[in-house]
Amino acid sequence: MSTISHLQLPFQFDIVKLLRDYSLVVNQDWIPHFNTSGYTGEWKAIPLYSSSGDTSNIFAFQNNNKAVLETPIMNDCKYFKEVISSIKSPILSARLLRLGTGAEIKPHRDYKLGYEDGNFRLHIPIITNNNVQFLLNDVQLKMLPGECWYTNVNFIHSVANYGKEDRIHLVIDAERNEWSDALFFSLSSKESFQPIQEEIESPKTIRLMIEELKLQNTSVSQQLIIELEQKLQQNNPNS
Repeated sequence: MSTISHLQLPFQFDIVKLLRDYSLVVNQDWIPHFNTSGYTGEWKAIPLYSSSGDTSNIFAFQNNNKAVLETPIMNDCKYFKEVISSIKSPILSARLLRLGTGAEIKPHRDYKLGYEDGNFRLHIPIITNNNVQFLLNDVQLKMLPGECWYTNVNFIHSVANYGKEDRIHLVIDAERNEWSDALFFSLSSKESFQPIQEEIESPKTIRLMIEELKLQNTSVSQQLIIELEQKLQQNNPNS
C-alpha cells in the first residue's frame, strides 16, 4: 500500500472567530521565511508556539531542549488557543504563515515531516482564494477556511498564490501519540503511513534535502544533514 500524502481531518473551525483572532495579530511583525532561495514574493510567519515562547523563532521544529510555549502574541487570541488545544498531541510549533499575492513556493520536499516519522503537520486555512494552487504529490489540494488538513511534506509540494489577497494559514506541527493514532487510523489504514521508499533511495532527493537543511543552520538540521550524508554514502559508496 502506498504512503498517504494528505488527509482532511474531521474538524471544522469557526471562520468568524479565526478571522477575529487574526485581526488582533495582523499588524505584528511578520518574519520572512529563512529559505529565501525556495520562494519568490512574500512568504512570512508569526510564531504562536515556539521554544520558550520566543517571538523571533519561526522554525517548525525547535533546536534545543527548552519547552515549547505560547508566545506573548497569543495573550488575546482565545480562539487560536482553543483550536490548538483541540489537538491532543504535544505541540512542537504553531505559526501563522502568510503567502502574499503573486508569491510562489518552489517545488521541494522536506525531511522526516510525515506521520510515519513520529510527527505531523496540520494546515487550517483562515484566508484563501480560488487562485491558490497547493500541489502535493501531484495532487491539487483545495483547502477551505476553517478546515483542517494533514499534509505529508516528505512528498514533493509547491504553493502559488495567483489571487488578489494574501493566503493565511494556521500551521501546527505536533508529535504523534495515541490520540493522533486513533484519529488518523480511523481515516486511513495503519499500513498507509509507511516511509516513502523513493525518498530513502534517491541520491538526488537526498542531496536536495541536504541543501535545504543547510539553510536552516540549527542543531537539529545539522544532525539531520549528518544522517542524510551517511545514508548517501551507504547507498552510493563511490559518490
